[in-house]
Amino acid sequence: MRLTLIAIAGLAAGTPAAAQTVTLKPLIDARLRYEHVDQDGITKRADAATARVRAGVEAKSGAFSVLVEGQGTLAIGEDYFDGLHLPAIRPLVADPENIALYRAQVQYKSKPLTLTAGRQRIALDDERFVGAVGFRQNGQTFDAIRAEVTAIPKLKLDATYAWSQRTLWGVDGTGARQQAVSGDFVFGNVGYASPIGTVSAFAYLVDEDEAAVNGFRMSSQTYGARLAGTKPAGEAKLAYQLSYAHQIDYHHNPNSYGADYYLADAAIEAKGFKLGGGYEVLGAGAGSIAGAALTSFQTPLATGFKFQGWADKFLTTPPDGVRDLYGSVGYGVKKLGPLAAVTLQAAYHRFESDRLVRHYGNELDLLASAKLRKTTLSVRYADYNADRFATDTSKFWLQADWTI
Repeated sequence: MRLTLIAIAGLAAGTPAAAQTVTLKPLIDARLRYEHVDQDGITKRADAATARVRAGVEAKSGAFSVLVEGQGTLAIGEDYFDGLHLPAIRPLVADPENIALYRAQVQYKSKPLTLTAGRQRIALDDERFVGAVGFRQNGQTFDAIRAEVTAIPKLKLDATYAWSQRTLWGVDGTGARQQAVSGDFVFGNVGYASPIGTVSAFAYLVDEDEAAVNGFRMSSQTYGARLAGTKPAGEAKLAYQLSYAHQIDYHHNPNSYGADYYLADAAIEAKGFKLGGGYEVLGAGAGSIAGAALTSFQTPLATGFKFQGWADKFLTTPPDGVRDLYGSVGYGVKKLGPLAAVTLQAAYHRFESDRLVRHYGNELDLLASAKLRKTTLSVRYADYNADRFATDTSKFWLQADWTI
């Protein structure tokens, strides 16, 4: 936190002394959620009713702004295991009670350059490697300095150095589930807007200093490239993604391994209907001891809920890697009576191991959501049917999000 304040003060010191108009913008959002989990092997079910409020203010003057935002998470019903407080007699719902400083940042923003210093939210590309973990109540932020350069048309350079990962475990975080993980985190991303989509190259270096968090085994170097674009197809719109990355161990990591990542994803949308599918592989490690834990491709800073099903069975990649073949269908309308942004969605996943190609299991995910004025209401369901990995698990959510 001391380093965060030093970074904020250092950037703020560059503010021109001339008096300028200061505008204040309040920041308030709230979320109420009920999550039910039924998991084989655990006798009792989880029933987690939680509420989260974030509140703060952003002050702007010319190209400079200062933002401070706090958050609090309250467990209305405590019939669940929050990952920190024993006994673990119910399934895990990773929303522990918390009160904390969520963001505290100073930013300079002009057309060619944005500089942000302090505790901030960072979401790169599709959040597969670095994300904000927005679904969980407490989320993820970083104590960091970030520069975004857009001085050359169609080209963006994005570079971040972070010295602390603020995790979703909150103020009571301990052991392998720390409140914060200190270290040296470097995120580099260069994107070019080409005629076929945004082509980007990236390098993400994760050097953790906390031995309690898997004994440094999440420290890694990841290098890769990505293409993401959309194209009109008659009255329809085609969206597509291609991504590849290679990961190796880094610094204090006692493992020696190399693993690959692949993604191919496409979706077509017309008249409110959307059909999509893809194939994602987080590979088993080569050069490692076959089956050794954490020698497969890992994404410890990702928004994991967005990928490989909502049952959260693969937040940590199994030793033999994971292959996810998936398809989805959806329908949405902008307006339906008093409701806006009405969405219906269904997705199906088939999971296999990358090494030896064993069937892990299948998952069905369902979603219905709509917006009523400033409140977004959603109903969500996930059902994981295990074969050779984990156990049968079903999850059900009711959620309301409100923001000014």
